[in-house]
Amino acid sequence: MGEWAGVAIALASSSLGGTAAAITRYLVGGADPILLAILRWGIGFFCLLPCALMLGVRWPQRPDWPAVALLGVCFFGLFFILYNIAVSYTTAARASLALATLPLHTMVVGALLGVERLTARKITGVGIAVLGVAAALAAGLAQSPPGAWRGELIMTAAVFCMAFYNVLSRPLMQRSSALGFLTVGMGAGAVVLVLAGLVKGSFAALDHFATAQWIAGIYLGIGGGALAFILWVMALRRATPTRVANTMTVNPIAAALLAALLIGEPITPNLLVGLIAVFAGVWIATSETKPA
Repeated sequence: MGEWAGVAIALASSSLGGTAAAITRYLVGGADPILLAILRWGIGFFCLLPCALMLGVRWPQRPDWPAVALLGVCFFGLFFILYNIAVSYTTAARASLALATLPLHTMVVGALLGVERLTARKITGVGIAVLGVAAALAAGLAQSPPGAWRGELIMTAAVFCMAFYNVLSRPLMQRSSALGFLTVGMGAGAVVLVLAGLVKGSFAALDHFATAQWIAGIYLGIGGGALAFILWVMALRRATPTRVANTMTVNPIAAALLAALLIGEPITPNLLVGLIAVFAGVWIATSETKPA
């Protein structure tokens, strides 16, 4: 039940992440990648910190703070700057399709670091889920923006940041608490982003934000930032990194549906077939029985 609970929580997190991709695509014309990351993680951090203080969470141990902060900077800083750059080149659905390769990256990183053993069932489940996403979005690839391949290439490179975060964060979380670990890491990433934004002058774009853009930015921080990653780290405490990462294949579906509503990105009938394949792949990868 612990594994299944972790996977269910990760599915909810990945769905929120997909909607955040669509919101990012909606905002990307009026804000640079650093400002978008600041909105997501600055607001997210200010949502997390009061909750962590009121709940009296167990913070990371003192020797772990440098590692937790470094992971936070690499993930909430570097990864999401690259993520926002990628979305500026391509559609939300295509960017999320590249992000859906996260399970493959996580399996490779986990195997290289000796954290997780690969099995035929895990590989099969991840393969079915990723192929399902590819089938769901293949019909729309021909209508992609010019030069969209740059976005997918940047996103694929960025996914390695998240794969290392998934694998390396679990032992640090187990020595503290999910919320304490997340708050420290997100805070470190937010501080670096704010400093970068001040140097680059990214905050000037806020003067031109309309009401709809402010609403989207606040949702990006609360839903796509704080809530999505509270659920993500909760999932990592309950399930293996590959099984959690496998739920990322839901991300492009959620991104495509919301992007169609917000900015008119096309949806194809293949999405339904892809969605079935996604959940089939998740079930195969997560239903493996453990040896006695």
